[in-house]
Amino acid sequence: MNNHIRTLRAERGWSQAELADMLDVSRQSVNAIETGRYDPSLPLAFAIARLFQRPIESIFIPDQESA
Repeated sequence: MNNHIRTLRAERGWSQAELADMLDVSRQSVNAIETGRYDPSLPLAFAIARLFQRPIESIFIPDQESA
């Protein structure tokens, strides 16, 4: 799954560590989600959407194979 988290985070001037603190996850988890190595759980995806005040589908984009 692709996502726009890195861009949204950069627009706000947040580091990966700051975003991780806000989401109560590790910085490594944020990095793995941003790079597409890890898909967040549904509750975490909703928390990310709430934090960025965006619809979840505007942040996460399914891969073509899984669509």
